[in-house]
Amino acid sequence: MSRSQQLAYEETFACVQCGYCLPKCPTFETTGVETQSPRGRINLVKLLAEEKISIESAASSIELCLGCRACETACPTNVQYGTILQSAKEFIAKEMPASRMESLLLEKGLPNKKWQKAVGKGLEIAQKTGMVSLARKAGMMRGFPEGIQAMESIAPVIKMPKKKEREYRVLPPIGKKTYTVGFFVGCIMDMMFSKINDDSMKLLQLAGCEVILIEKQTCCGALLHHSGKKRETIALAQKNIAVFEQYDFDFIVNSIGGCGAMLVEYPELFDEHSEWHARAEKFAARCKDISVLLAESSLPFTKEIRKVVAYQPSCHLRHVQKVVDEPHQLIMKIPGIDYRSFEKQDMCCGSAGIYNVVHYDEAMEVLDQKMNHIEKVEPDIIVTSNPGCHLQMKLGVEREGKTEKIKVVHIVELLAEACEIY
Repeated sequence: MSRSQQLAYEETFACVQCGYCLPKCPTFETTGVETQSPRGRINLVKLLAEEKISIESAASSIELCLGCRACETACPTNVQYGTILQSAKEFIAKEMPASRMESLLLEKGLPNKKWQKAVGKGLEIAQKTGMVSLARKAGMMRGFPEGIQAMESIAPVIKMPKKKEREYRVLPPIGKKTYTVGFFVGCIMDMMFSKINDDSMKLLQLAGCEVILIEKQTCCGALLHHSGKKRETIALAQKNIAVFEQYDFDFIVNSIGGCGAMLVEYPELFDEHSEWHARAEKFAARCKDISVLLAESSLPFTKEIRKVVAYQPSCHLRHVQKVVDEPHQLIMKIPGIDYRSFEKQDMCCGSAGIYNVVHYDEAMEVLDQKMNHIEKVEPDIIVTSNPGCHLQMKLGVEREGKTEKIKVVHIVELLAEACEIY
């Protein structure tokens, strides 16, 4: 199979080189280099398909793309940048395979619930016993890459959910029933932010939803997909589709911007004439971010929160799932909130899955720009809608020395506090 057949070559011709994408691209904003822009990367993929450049000469630029997809929203000709980028990632992954350690982590670790529980429980014990703090004071963390060190410094207090809390169960609606929903917990989310998942389900109950938790669900496959591992991503997608389609849900709900984007794009993994594509379309049509359902409900807010709030949108929630207004609407409904928008609010924060770990310096350049804009509105609280963004914004606050002044919360945490869910 030729390069042009493996890459989304035909899609590259939709780009008319207008440059509307440039001011929306975080890596172009920080570098000013054409090859670090959507337009530049599209040209590189085209040249790669035509065998006019080497794989190595395109790989770095493709790898440094955050994949935020803001360029798609800005594009006047509807260029399918995500499709072009993904084809390049898959092609490069075949020709320049990842290290064995990375492959083992992504392919065998994240989707494995036993591994997740073991790692999560180990971290929970290490935090409780003070081992993490001791290791930090002893300088043991200095042997790790800078990105790992940074993430460790702002890691949340981990409390793994008990086994019975993630077994199959039905949570009844509070008040008049509106919908029956399946809840998707994710893997990293449930390991590091399990309480947000618990609060999400309680909020859905308050909104009149019957919430059903399915034990056999698995990782959405987003990190594998971003690494160009299509075969492994398809395997996870098939598992989730097969498990959730057994139930007559009105919606499949999650509170994870990045995972939700992966779920709604499952159809793109399969040949459009295949049975799995049809099944994936039915599955994706039912996937909704929690903010969509909560925004149409009347949550019983019982507590005023007199704070200045800024909201950092999840790129994949905004540009892939196309959920833009609902988070703002929910925040504005909370009594006492002083909501403030800020310059370039829809620009990526630099998290992008594990980008801020593997490309730490580049991610920090993006983050520092973001924090410069946020600090101008002097928030007490920064609200997020994705765990990666949450950690990145906590890191931004720490880098600015504002941990005592600015709190970072997931939108679910803010809503739960206003509803006095504890």
